[in-house]
Amino acid sequence: MFLVLISGLALGCLYATVALSYNVMYSTSKVLSMGAGQFAMVGGIVGAWTLGDLGWPIWASLPLVIVVGLIFGWLTELVAIRRTMNGGDDHLWILSTLAVATIVQQGMALWWGTEPRPFPRLIPQDYAGILDQKYWLPIVTAFLMAGGLALFYRKTTIGKIFVALADDTFAVSARGISAIRMRSLSYAIAGALGALAGFMTGQLTYAYFALGLTLTLNGFIALAIGGIGSNIGALAGGIIFGVVATCVAYVFGSEFQQTIAVGTLVILLTFIPSGLFGKKRVRQV
Repeated sequence: MFLVLISGLALGCLYATVALSYNVMYSTSKVLSMGAGQFAMVGGIVGAWTLGDLGWPIWASLPLVIVVGLIFGWLTELVAIRRTMNGGDDHLWILSTLAVATIVQQGMALWWGTEPRPFPRLIPQDYAGILDQKYWLPIVTAFLMAGGLALFYRKTTIGKIFVALADDTFAVSARGISAIRMRSLSYAIAGALGALAGFMTGQLTYAYFALGLTLTLNGFIALAIGGIGSNIGALAGGIIFGVVATCVAYVFGSEFQQTIAVGTLVILLTFIPSGLFGKKRVRQV
């Protein structure tokens, strides 16, 4: 049972990294991109390709994964977000980001294939059971990512601009700062973080073209539980969802895993609509 809890914790931390990518994009655009999980999927596949097929060392593979994530994130903003936000339709981004995610997914299927492939071990010397690197690497990655983002928002100029954009876009633009460039940068950072997460947590899943859709959904559930815009909430929501879903699969069977987990989300949001750590919004009338 303890191994089940550790497995759920690791899986929850994977979902938390996707939720953190959601938050980075949301901070500058107020948009929840439907392609957040695809960043991790692409990072996992590129990592498996360079490490397994090409035989690259980690120090050569990881930078490429991050660069690919940066480019993917920037293109997502350019193609799916910028045009729709300038067009005046508040909800067209749902279709545009979903379309980009679908194109990327099918493109990876054509290149990588449709069969899941195991992700290579990152550390040659390893232990079994709860000390297996496939469990502790996602946990370490999620906590470091959340801590790094906290420092980024508090200590760096760009991070403070992201926070200001989330509060008042007009005031930031009035100071001569390009909101479009900052938004593009935030999407590039989100893409890099997502790809990094896919690389570091790849052993927990497979390098699989259809993984992105699952991560997008479960990452959103984690974000909704924790509260949109809260990185602490993203981490907590991911852990809660991962542990609950894994325990449900252990007790009732995997066929009930998603149903009961989503049901838990619905019940929670009925009583706490803004999530555990989300800010309550006041609607002006």
